[in-house]
Amino acid sequence: MENYPLIMTEVDVLVVGGGTGGTAAAIQAARRGAKTMIVSEFPWLGGMLTSAGVSAPDGNELEAWQTGLWGEFLRTLQQRATPEGLDNCWVSFFSYDPRMGAQIFADWACELPNLQWIIGVPLEVLREGNRLTGVRFAQLTVKAKVILDATELGDLLAMADVPYRWGWELQTEWGEPSAPITKNAILEYPVQAPTWVALMQDFGEEIAPEIISAPNDDPAKFAGAIDGYEEQQFLNYGRLPSGLLMLNWPQCGNDYGEGLGRLIASDTERQQLLLECRWHTQNFARFIQFQFGRRYGLAKGIFPHADSAFALHPYYRESRRLIGVTTIREQDILPQAGGRVASLQIDAIALGNYVNDHHYPGVQFPLQPKSIRWGGRWTGTPFTIPYRCLIPSTTDGLLVCEKNISVSHIANGATRLQPVVMNIGQAAGMAAALCVERNCQPRDLPVRILQLALLQDSRATSALIPLFNLPPDHPDWLRWQQYYLDNPNSYPADGTVQRADYDYTLTHSQLTYTGIFIRRGSQDYSLAITQPTELQGQIWIIVTRRAHVEQKLGLLAHQQTLTVAGSLNHSLQNFIVEEIYPQPEAP
Repeated sequence: MENYPLIMTEVDVLVVGGGTGGTAAAIQAARRGAKTMIVSEFPWLGGMLTSAGVSAPDGNELEAWQTGLWGEFLRTLQQRATPEGLDNCWVSFFSYDPRMGAQIFADWACELPNLQWIIGVPLEVLREGNRLTGVRFAQLTVKAKVILDATELGDLLAMADVPYRWGWELQTEWGEPSAPITKNAILEYPVQAPTWVALMQDFGEEIAPEIISAPNDDPAKFAGAIDGYEEQQFLNYGRLPSGLLMLNWPQCGNDYGEGLGRLIASDTERQQLLLECRWHTQNFARFIQFQFGRRYGLAKGIFPHADSAFALHPYYRESRRLIGVTTIREQDILPQAGGRVASLQIDAIALGNYVNDHHYPGVQFPLQPKSIRWGGRWTGTPFTIPYRCLIPSTTDGLLVCEKNISVSHIANGATRLQPVVMNIGQAAGMAAALCVERNCQPRDLPVRILQLALLQDSRATSALIPLFNLPPDHPDWLRWQQYYLDNPNSYPADGTVQRADYDYTLTHSQLTYTGIFIRRGSQDYSLAITQPTELQGQIWIIVTRRAHVEQKLGLLAHQQTLTVAGSLNHSLQNFIVEEIYPQPEAP
């Protein structure tokens, strides 16, 4: 003990890592009243949503899934958004300047006098027998009743000798339908490829920014990157407000997969890999500049370091994965036979819905489909996250709350997305605070206590049961959430319930448009606009995130005149509809 720093402190909950899950965990634990500390490696909180630059997040886009801290984050973004709003790109319904996201998380943290935020990296984990008791940092040793590993790569698991998985599982492990039957070439990628995100900017025709320098420049590496895309279609993929362009392009783009085993090798090997990963993105930015012209250059003053166009760290899609009390498998995220929701986890503490998305540069990896059409667009089968996958199989005093949950390599492609990680973090933070209150270990916390705390949280109530047609402000919402927790065998395969009507409010836009409804097929709708006159004759694809609008769309007649309220997404020529007002025929 004499080698530990003299500065020693004690807290209830210690969150190691300031990423998406860690930030949510620390905020929720502190809001619950626990004395909490979060130690982040970087000067921004939020991880994937901010410091990794992925400010066009995927998943949980439907109104019914916009709950918990994820929903609160979206509402706060909307309140602070510039006149351009959040509908700027076509990869996501929500795109924003990462500085705004970082400021939101910083503001939330500063509101809480019982939450201390410091910068640091873990150096050693303290334990007493089978229980973790603290973590040593460079200038501080922190003792805690509950510790959360929220590091980007599950570093605390390795440091504490907590059993974890890294890499693939063959089909013989769990019978996952998409898992490889035998070892093959794709296994050269032990995990999904990370991406070092950078932001470019459209400076306009009048300004020619400096030519982007690039080490080992080789445009051939990006051959095929823009095949099939017009210039603006390509650039609008990750368009943010104020002419910013997010570089996170999967097709022959800036995913980097060379020697990924180095991520968990020595620090020297990891740093070399990260340098190569960043160079790869810099080369890609130069490629784009030479493809589309000098008006496009690296953005200035975005991230808080010298090379401010580049995110603070890569966007990691996968990390070490805990061996937990239970493991989420591919079967747990796929739709039930004849249904459009996955089977319900009885100890559900968060939900997600994204497709199972895997990134291996140069390799096509077919997966069992989990996409569905809903609201006029493609979305993903909703699934639930069980509390048991946050709990180590043998170690006490520890929870996980990032991409390091107990999940198979295959299923990680759906559980790794920003919204679900954020709500996993919220659940982990709530669980940690409840363990402190009840003086128990995470594995001994009654899951119903945790579920009710999440459902009844006064500020960020979190849905646990995916129900397409029940938004969280519906008067029957809590009753049905609790009903299916008590009666999981009654959970409907179509994910809908019989509910009372109520007055729906416009959540984003008061703009209205009139036109002719065009039905091209099931879940395939458009609007030929007649009013306002400046858009007359334009045809926009209709999509919605709201269940009552989705229901109305299914009942409308082809070529019916109607008025809709909502917002326009110019990147995809989408009309995001929030309400429909059918017009009576003229007498």
